[in-house]
Amino acid sequence: MAQQQMVKEEKSLGELFSELATETSTLVRQEVALAQTELSQKATRVGKNVGFLAVGGFVAYAAMLAVLAGIIMLLGLVIPVWLSAIIVGLVVGCRLFSDLFGTDGASENRSATERYC
Repeated sequence: MAQQQMVKEEKSLGELFSELATETSTLVRQEVALAQTELSQKATRVGKNVGFLAVGGFVAYAAMLAVLAGIIMLLGLVIPVWLSAIIVGLVVGCRLFSDLFGTDGASENRSATERYC
C-alpha cells in the first residue's frame, strides 16, 4: 500500500517542467513588481531632493542679488549709483567669464613632456 502512494505522489517529467515554468513565471512577475515599487520609491525620493536643491539654489541666488545690491548702494555713497551698478556688473561679469572659460593654472604647472605626450 505504501508503494502505491509513493507511485501516485511522484510526478511525471512533464508535470515537473510545467510546475517549474509556472513557478518561474510567477517569480519573474513578482520580481518585476518589486523592482517597479523600488524604482517608484527612489523616483519619489529623487524628486523631493531635486525640489530641495532648486529651492536652495533660488535662495542662494536671491542672497547673491541682495549682496550685490548692497555693494552697489555702498558704492553709490561715493560715486553715482548708475556708475557703481556698471562697475559691479562688470566685475561680476568678468569673474563669471573667467570662472567659466578661464584656466585654473594647472596646465601652466605641468612640464612640457606632460603637456605634449
